[in-house]
Amino acid sequence: MTRLQTTRWNSLLQRVSQPLERWLTGSWRDRSIGLLALLLGAYLGSNVASIFVNLARLQSLGALLMLLGTEALVRLRGRFAGERPGLAWVVLDNLRIGSVFAVVQEAFKLGS
Repeated sequence: MTRLQTTRWNSLLQRVSQPLERWLTGSWRDRSIGLLALLLGAYLGSNVASIFVNLARLQSLGALLMLLGTEALVRLRGRFAGERPGLAWVVLDNLRIGSVFAVVQEAFKLGS
């Protein structure tokens, strides 16, 4: 196999392809738990968003709490997870990504 030069484009491709390659070559247990966490995060995020929409006085407070929780998870992951995060960090990341997706989807449904 030929070795490619170390260009910015090649290093970008390596950074993008390494997590995808780890996900594809990982165990089925890790992949299924990660996918379930992503779907559970979307489900929980959708339910929490709809609850805060129905309770008109809690919309701003609910959005602030979700923002602070998401930001805290991002900061903690950056500090403690390391180069190759464990399964618990993958689950937390997928829960966070799923819930953010659901909240953005609810916002598009409401037209805001």
